[in-house]
Amino acid sequence: MKPSKRFKAIAEKVDRTKHYPLDEAIEQVKALASAKFDETVEVAIRLGIDAKKSEQLVRGTSALPYGTGKQIKVLVLTKGEKEKEAQNAGADYFGFDEYVEKIKAGWLDVDVIVATPDVMSEVGRLGKILGTKGLMPTPKNQTVTFDVGAAVKSLKAGKIQFKSDKTGNLHAGVGKVSFDKDKLRENIVTFLGDVMKLRPATAKGQFVKTITVASTMGPGFKLDVKEIMEFMRKGG
Repeated sequence: MKPSKRFKAIAEKVDRTKHYPLDEAIEQVKALASAKFDETVEVAIRLGIDAKKSEQLVRGTSALPYGTGKQIKVLVLTKGEKEKEAQNAGADYFGFDEYVEKIKAGWLDVDVIVATPDVMSEVGRLGKILGTKGLMPTPKNQTVTFDVGAAVKSLKAGKIQFKSDKTGNLHAGVGKVSFDKDKLRENIVTFLGDVMKLRPATAKGQFVKTITVASTMGPGFKLDVKEIMEFMRKGG
């Protein structure tokens, strides 16, 4: 798709050679967001990993202090008394047989799926469907657990999941442009800190190559990675 006149006009205001301090990047993202809806603020990271090696896959979760600004739809795959726990915690959908059949038929109107360990042998058979959509529950993301109440509440409160792609890039929505600067800043710092903790032991060289912040329909602003690293070393 060719960039629209609106996007071209906005993009001309971005210095492509500059690496922006975090606060300035956030201010620019907010100032240049011009869509008619509340755009998501997104962070994209280019990682220094070998994406072909499974042991260098970067995958985890981040509990954003101020959430994402998005209503997260959660499905809990479980049986028996845990269904009531899921319901009380605010899960949008809960149960097992009914939803397994719906998923097989093509239904995936959810953002996250949580499952209890006792049903994972059956959920695993849905791997080809859920895996391609990034919806397969995993212990690493705390989405395979008997404590479904806590899992649902944390997801509803703004806990996000992230995973590096086949090119070694990783991205996540960290809030809305309507958030004030301080809230966006804290969400971004929390997310970056959680990513940096997951450096694979076999990764060589610089782990975080570039970091870019943008709104859904806006241009990206490259961050000053050295500034971010120094900030992290001082404890955020």
